[in-house]
Amino acid sequence: MRIFVALIIVLHVAACGVTPRQSSGDILVIGDSVLAWNRSGGQDVGRVIAAELGRDVVSRATLGARVQSGGLGALGGLRIPDQLPLGSWDWVVMNGGANDLAFTCGCARCDAEIDRLIAANNQTGAIPDLITRARLQGAQVLWAGYYEAPASRSFGACRPALVELERRIARYAADTRGVYFIDTEDVLDPAVLSLLAADRTHPSPAGSAVIGRFISQEISARSGHSALPEG
Repeated sequence: MRIFVALIIVLHVAACGVTPRQSSGDILVIGDSVLAWNRSGGQDVGRVIAAELGRDVVSRATLGARVQSGGLGALGGLRIPDQLPLGSWDWVVMNGGANDLAFTCGCARCDAEIDRLIAANNQTGAIPDLITRARLQGAQVLWAGYYEAPASRSFGACRPALVELERRIARYAADTRGVYFIDTEDVLDPAVLSLLAADRTHPSPAGSAVIGRFISQEISARSGHSALPEG
C-alpha cells in the first residue's frame, strides 16, 4: 500500500509539477492536497479564490506535501516551504501538517512531531518559520485549518493531533501581526456528503468552492478588496 501511495504521489508531481514558477504577484496558495484537489478540472481552491476576488492567484499546493522534509517530503513540491519562492506576494494562503503527522507518527503519540511543527509556546517550529519567511517577503498570511473528516480512512485517527496542532497555530496567528487563522470546518460540514470526494477525505468540487469562498471572504475583509458581485 505504501508503495502504491508513493507511486501515486510521484505520478501526480510529474503530471502537475509545482506550477507555475512565478515568484511574485497577488495571491499565492501553498500546501497539501486539500488545497490542490480538483485542480485537473479547474475547480481547486486557488481557482475559486481567483474567480471570487477577480485577483491573480497562483497555486503551488501539491498532493502529499509536508511542512518538514523526510522520505517523500524531499521531492520537489512535497515540502511546503519549497513551494514559497523568493519574491513578494500580497497574500500567501497556507495549510499543512496532516501528512507530517500521518507519515511520521501515524497520528498516534504525535507530541514530539507537533512540537517540531509548532512548539507548546506557540512561537517556534517549522510552521512559524514558514510563516515568518512569507511575512519577511511582505505578504500577509492566511492559514486555512482543516475540516473534520470522520469517515476518512486515511486521516480519521488524526483528529486529536490536528486539533492540538491548529490550536497552537491559531494562538500564534492571534499574537502575530499580518497572520490570520481560519478554520474551514466552520463552513464545511462533513455530514453533507456532496462536499467531500469519494474518499471522504478531500473536498469535492462543491467542497473546494465552499472553502475557496470562505478564504476569499476573509481576504476581502482584511485587505480592502471586495469580492466580485454575484450574477
